[in-house]
Amino acid sequence: MKIKLSIAFILTSFFCFAQQKQPNIVLLFADDAGYSDFGFQGSESYQTPNLDKLAKKGMIFDQMYVTASVCGPSRAGLLTGRYQQRFGFIENNVPGIMDDNSKFLGDEMGVPTEEKMIGEYLQEKGYTTAIFGKWHLGEADKFHPTKNGFDEFVGFRGGARSFFPYSDKQKENPHAKGVGKGRWLERGFENFQEHKGYLTNVLADETCNFIERHKSQPFFAMVSFNAVHLPLQIDPQDKDAFPELEGVRRKNAQMTLSLDRACGQIYDKLVELGLEENTIIVFANDNGGPSDKNMSCNYPFAGVKGTQLEGGIRVPGFIVWPNHIKEKSRYDQPVMTFDLMPTFYVAAGGDVSDIEKTDGVDLIPFLKNQNKNNPHENLFWKWETRGVVRNGDWKLMRFPDRPAMLFNLKKDPGEQNDLAAKHPEKVQKMFKELFAWEMELRRPMFMLRTAEEQWSANRFDQFRKPPTKDYLK
Repeated sequence: MKIKLSIAFILTSFFCFAQQKQPNIVLLFADDAGYSDFGFQGSESYQTPNLDKLAKKGMIFDQMYVTASVCGPSRAGLLTGRYQQRFGFIENNVPGIMDDNSKFLGDEMGVPTEEKMIGEYLQEKGYTTAIFGKWHLGEADKFHPTKNGFDEFVGFRGGARSFFPYSDKQKENPHAKGVGKGRWLERGFENFQEHKGYLTNVLADETCNFIERHKSQPFFAMVSFNAVHLPLQIDPQDKDAFPELEGVRRKNAQMTLSLDRACGQIYDKLVELGLEENTIIVFANDNGGPSDKNMSCNYPFAGVKGTQLEGGIRVPGFIVWPNHIKEKSRYDQPVMTFDLMPTFYVAAGGDVSDIEKTDGVDLIPFLKNQNKNNPHENLFWKWETRGVVRNGDWKLMRFPDRPAMLFNLKKDPGEQNDLAAKHPEKVQKMFKELFAWEMELRRPMFMLRTAEEQWSANRFDQFRKPPTKDYLK
């Protein structure tokens, strides 16, 4: 009897030990930040000591891409591990700027409920999952995070909101601009309760509370900050920071400082609980900085949010995983944020072959140099009628209002030297590859008004040249 009990005890202990070895996962996700507006990205004027310190503990991605240059589609690709165009989420879902003929409008614009998200995959591996902050993947109840793979939610369903609490008077006024239900702070499902204080701080507090409550089991926390998205509202404690900067640029720096402090608070909680050695931490951003709106800087790239120039789709990012990912290292091959879903799933003990549909890959073998190939032969982007394909160092851009352009990103990361006329055979080949990919996609479920196409063209022209390095000072 004693022997049987001892064997049972050993097996139980082994099982618990194995379960504990599943890494916790924390995804720190910024909103509308500039590519170079962090110390670890070269900024000399912005102060991001916590993220800089964290980046040194792992690997910086030199070529991290998002699946879209705007918020909604980018998040859809990230959380499903797929090109969001495959299920018709091609354009942004922003009530008020959609075409009247769109199939879906208002809160019915979202990720189809049959699409399986990262939270659902991790729940199957025994993880408790949560998202804090911005959702933007559909405001109708059926799209709610708690119905799509997240056990807990503290945030807002829409794409933007005030960093300070709305008053009851504002919420009761149906004509109050930008204060619709999708902007209200929600705790769980339909428990609308505004926060106190500055939202970036609140999201950090809520994340730390979640980590504390689930420290004994594997967890996944996506901290989906709305900083540094509009509105430009700063934490009062930072009102005197960056006196050397002016206007909008100063406010952006101050909001980035509060974002950095929140990330540091979350990491400190992991350290306090002794969890940092068994936690994967990834930092990334949802799209390129909208320099005309928040004075973000995408140096050394041309382009901004809403364009498919590098400044619109290449974002800052790094991964930390002690004893797995080398400290103070860099990875210089292109990766996409949809790679995070299979990467997290495999780290949790899953097999990529178990994922029903994915365009992403498990990045860990590449980051460890166990696989010396590039993670992807081709990467694609499509927004409205604009299309882009990247193959190796070559990038083809197709437009509705001008001839296609071809760039060699290794030699010309700022995309100033169009080589289409010199390499017509490469243009033709990449055009066909782009078209073949498009033939795999669904038609849009919802469509922006045609004026947004002109908006994209104007931004392409306005930000055709990269900012100067002086912007970093």
